[in-house]
Amino acid sequence: MTSTTPDLPAQADLGQLRTQAKDLRLAVRHGKPGAAERAARSGPVDPGRFSIRDAQHVIALEHGFARWQDVVSAFGNRQPRERDLHRWFAVELNNALGDLLFDLTPNAPRAEQDRALYQAYAACYHWLEAGTPANHGRAEYAIAQTALAIGRPWIAAHHAPRYAELIAEHPGDFTDWDVALSTEILARTAAATGAPDAGELKARARRLADRIADSDAREVVRERLDRGPWFTPEGESDAAGPAD
Repeated sequence: MTSTTPDLPAQADLGQLRTQAKDLRLAVRHGKPGAAERAARSGPVDPGRFSIRDAQHVIALEHGFARWQDVVSAFGNRQPRERDLHRWFAVELNNALGDLLFDLTPNAPRAEQDRALYQAYAACYHWLEAGTPANHGRAEYAIAQTALAIGRPWIAAHHAPRYAELIAEHPGDFTDWDVALSTEILARTAAATGAPDAGELKARARRLADRIADSDAREVVRERLDRGPWFTPEGESDAAGPAD
C-alpha cells in the first residue's frame, strides 16, 4: 500500500513556510493585488478577519496538505531521536504561538482561544522533556501571556509566579532579562486581577529592564512593558492590543 502523504522537498524549511504565511496574512489584510485570490483557495476571504491560521491553511494546501498541522507533523517526522523530537516540537509550538498572538484577543472565537492555550501547554510539556529550567520558566511565561491575551487572568495567576520561582531555584540558568520579564508578567497578571501591588510590580519591572546588560534585550523588555493591555482594578484595559 502506498502512502498518500505529500512529500516535502528536501530543501523545504518550516520557518520559511511560516514566514510565507505571515507575508500572506499581511498581503491580504493590506489588499495587495492577487493576495485575496490566492487566499481564496481555502474558502471565502474576509480581508479584515484573515488570520495567521487562515494563511497557514493556504500554505498547507499549496503544498498538498489538508491542514497546517499535517505540515508540522511532516517536518517532525524527519527528527530521528526522541529528545530531538521533543525539542523540535517545543520550538515550533513556541514559534506558532508567537504568530497566533497577532490575532488573539478575548473576542476571538472560543475554539481559537482554547487552541492557543493548549498550544502553550504543549510547548511547556515538550520543554520539560528536553529543555532546561530556563526553557521551563519561559514556557510558564508563555502560558500566562496567552491566558491574559484571551481574557483568562485566573489561569495566568497560576503560571506567572512559577517563572519567578524557577529563577529563584536555578539562578545560574537564567539571565537578567528573565528576571525583568518574570516581574513584568507578574505585574500584568496582578493588574488583570485587580491586585493592589500591580503598580509596584510594574515599576519594579521597569527598573529591572533598565539594568539589563544587553542593549537589544533591554529594548525588547521595555517594548513589552509598553504594550497593552494594562488593566485597572475594575478589569478594564488602559491600552489596546494583546497581552504580549
